[in-house]
Amino acid sequence: MKSLSALVAACLAALLVSASAVEPSKEDQQLMALVKEVQAQQAAIADNQTKIDAKIVTIAEAIRLARIYASRSGK
Repeated sequence: MKSLSALVAACLAALLVSASAVEPSKEDQQLMALVKEVQAQQAAIADNQTKIDAKIVTIAEAIRLARIYASRSGK
């Protein structure tokens, strides 16, 4: 299994070396720009999801405390 992953890594390295020797075309540059944009959007989505999860935890704790206080009031 280690030899297979080493072989894959070697093939990818060879591919990257050969690809870097050739100047990328305009379409390749546009594609790379789009890939970077999508990666930035995915990072923003992940960050937003983390913020949403934190807010949900805060709200859940507030609801838990409200239920405790409501049960103690006897109403």
